[in-house]
Amino acid sequence: MSTRTLSTPASSPPRGHPAASRTALDVPALDQKPGRLGRRLAALPGKDHPVWTYVLGILFAVVAIASLSIVAGLLVTRVLLHVHGVAADDERFIGFLAHHRSSGLTDASLVGSTMAGGVVLPIVAAVGALIAVAAKHWRLAGFLLFALAVESASYRATTLVIHRHRPEVLRLEKLPVNASYPSGHTAASIAVYGGLALLLTSRIRNRKAQVAIWVVAILIPVFVAFSRMYRGMHHPLDIAGGVVIGIAAVSALVLVSRASGEAAR
Repeated sequence: MSTRTLSTPASSPPRGHPAASRTALDVPALDQKPGRLGRRLAALPGKDHPVWTYVLGILFAVVAIASLSIVAGLLVTRVLLHVHGVAADDERFIGFLAHHRSSGLTDASLVGSTMAGGVVLPIVAAVGALIAVAAKHWRLAGFLLFALAVESASYRATTLVIHRHRPEVLRLEKLPVNASYPSGHTAASIAVYGGLALLLTSRIRNRKAQVAIWVVAILIPVFVAFSRMYRGMHHPLDIAGGVVIGIAAVSALVLVSRASGEAAR
């Protein structure tokens, strides 16, 4: 009489094992254990409260990034622009671009502005988030949505406090004249395209593919920044302010995602 032994294949981890719930959308950049700051954030709402960890993290991120951006804006408008020659150089570069406008460059600048505008980026973020939600990868969905939301909230808060006139050239768009600092298009392009590059390259092991993705992710904000200056909407220092917000938004969402993952574990 023979007995049949039931066993679990080595390739199929038992239910409840961390590997059993992994999907093709899992992202190592968001799943790593957080550092000291992330651990403190994870413990702030108490044990086993990953949702509250995420909510508090997003709120703290907006306050911190908006404060950083406002301080940087005050330093630019109240201090740096009053240093001899800085304001003139900041304006002169935009004048040079405006003087060398052409139909081809004008069309290209419209493309650059549109791909980082208030229609395209929300669609990109929303589509990615919906795919993540369908796969029940909530932190990935949150990253795609809130990286842009945190950037946008920080940008809006900055423009309420910092008032700088746009370049004194013929502007190709009709936007508030005193909302030059910072560049929201530049910040948003970094938050979305840079965030996507971070997510993708954390999964890909091929070094050439990683380099290619990051080259594209860097060139897009550069193209967007050039387009905004070419169209007479921002100065170089405004672009720098947008870079600060964009990088900070991506960094904050990585921290919040890791902290909420720690709270869930």
